[in-house]
Amino acid sequence: MAEQRQYASCVVGDLLVGIRVEEVQEVTSGAELTPVPLAPPLVSGLLNLRGHIVTAIDLRRSLQAGDRPPDARPVNLILRADDGGVSLLVDQVGDVVEVDNDDFAAPPPTLRGRLRELIAGAYKLDGKLLLVLDTEALLACSTGQLS
Repeated sequence: MAEQRQYASCVVGDLLVGIRVEEVQEVTSGAELTPVPLAPPLVSGLLNLRGHIVTAIDLRRSLQAGDRPPDARPVNLILRADDGGVSLLVDQVGDVVEVDNDDFAAPPPTLRGRLRELIAGAYKLDGKLLLVLDTEALLACSTGQLS
């Protein structure tokens, strides 16, 4: 029997992105962000989460998925990180998806640029492709350590 993995799914532009469930702390929405002068472009600001300051990274910018429509409010997907939480701003949060490890495939060759650097692989779902986010690479990218 194949080993199962669980991913929290979210929508970013027209992409379906999966993040390992064990990395997700919580989901929030409607929080105000405080801008950070001179921050890398992927950092949208800081979020006060019950007294803890959390860096908010716009996943649309990170994955080069275009700008969010002005009337669309992002959802905060809070990840556990070594130095506290990190918020990923996504368009929509979906269900937890359970997949077989044997179905994991390398990133599709059609992915280009930064998107290719940040996607660890993919799973084929019913009519969709779940792109697995490499959160370590994302955090390195958001601090300017990747191109």
